[in-house]
Amino acid sequence: MPVCQANGAVFFKADMDVDCDGVRTTQCNENTDCCFYPDTAFHTSTDQPLNAAQLPYIVLPQPTSTWDYRNYGIDGGSVVAVIYNNQVSYAVVGDTGPTSIIGEASYATAVSLGINPDPKNGGTEGPVTYIVFPNTHVNPIENHANAVSLGEQVATQFAGGTTTPPTGTAGPITGLGG
Repeated sequence: MPVCQANGAVFFKADMDVDCDGVRTTQCNENTDCCFYPDTAFHTSTDQPLNAAQLPYIVLPQPTSTWDYRNYGIDGGSVVAVIYNNQVSYAVVGDTGPTSIIGEASYATAVSLGINPDPKNGGTEGPVTYIVFPNTHVNPIENHANAVSLGEQVATQFAGGTTTPPTGTAGPITGLGG
């Protein structure tokens, strides 16, 4: 799966697997998700795991020598536009996962895009477009309204809606499995 960089953003197209890691909820727990893990790589402002059932977030592969998101100004809380079926949902980078998989998002992200959120049989083959905006940070990470506000602002800049368009280098960064 090629990960590309252009106009101040990092983006890729992939499927969407549903992630339920973090706070135990009715929707996300050991009984609903065989791979449930009660933590996320990034935490709330009160140092608690994120809530996949409530917070739209995406999962990026853990850093490797092949691709390390941190080398591109991306970290927990970076804002992301997730696009599927002509709809956009703003999310944050909220978790990391296996190094060879890209295209995973929280239960809440799936719901926001009308995708089946069931971690056992949900998700979609896509294509889903993920646009991550480097050097952005939603504060606090758990505030979805702040993610939407910042997301709309940087997406407008990315699309050229400002007098000073963002800069960047077009082209693939690397390839990952999906």
